[in-house]
Amino acid sequence: AAAAAAPRTISRAPPPQPVYRGAVHCLRHTIETRGFRSLYKGLSSPLLGSMAENAVLFLSYGEVKRMLGEKPGEEELSLLQLATAGGVAGGIVSFVLNPFEVIKVQMQVMNSAAASSSLSAVGGARKYNGVLDCVLQTVRNEGVVKGLYRGQTSLLLREIPGNFCWYGVYEGVCMSQIPEGGTKRDLGMSTHLLGGAAAGVAYWTAFYPADTVGSQLRANPQYASKSFMQVFTDVYKREGWAGLYRGWGITALRAAPAHALIFAMYEQTIGLFRRFDPETEDCIDRRSGSISHSS
Repeated sequence: AAAAAAPRTISRAPPPQPVYRGAVHCLRHTIETRGFRSLYKGLSSPLLGSMAENAVLFLSYGEVKRMLGEKPGEEELSLLQLATAGGVAGGIVSFVLNPFEVIKVQMQVMNSAAASSSLSAVGGARKYNGVLDCVLQTVRNEGVVKGLYRGQTSLLLREIPGNFCWYGVYEGVCMSQIPEGGTKRDLGMSTHLLGGAAAGVAYWTAFYPADTVGSQLRANPQYASKSFMQVFTDVYKREGWAGLYRGWGITALRAAPAHALIFAMYEQTIGLFRRFDPETEDCIDRRSGSISHSS
């Protein structure tokens, strides 16, 4: 009788291990090993992405508000309607933003300690001569959909609830501070700063694990063929909720002052347009309400 076949064993690559103990350790290690300028590696991609995001988000938010019935000079939309418009706009803008996110992550991990250690088992990180070279290599090796839209699900899960909370919290803070019989135009810069700071923290708190999973999908070749839920489950099993929320503290700390200034400067700019060019007021009323939060 033929001997029973021996069971086959499948060799699996070990799961990637965290490179840094926390945000402070990451900052110190990066500066010590690669210099202060390395903190700005890949800056051009998020800058371009922010410009594209701002334009599309600005247009989408205004269009969705009109679809929900907003008309200049009439009763304003409810807070829920404004937040919903923000969520829809976030879903739309994710399709513009994702390629920039992919390229940003690729540029940032290039030559990093994480790439040289945890990625060595799968061939290491590719070397790029710049953003354009990174785009061309990514499309050539992986295609447009699998390459530039890797992690699209995670971005949708970040942008939709994130923008829902972003607009909802800012508008909620502003509405709560409007004096009796007044309008939003009566608010001062302090309210815009407070609302912007709260909105920035709310955006990143809404579903931060989506950003964690998205970064893994875009940066780690071991996860290239896996789904959002597979990576989410893998990170959760290895590190728990602490792993899924790793980096949230420094991100929220950065978001508060950055978004406070974004909203305050935006409102001040709108005020200047109204003051010096009254003919643009109707256009501003119809299309105002959106700025980028990817900074």
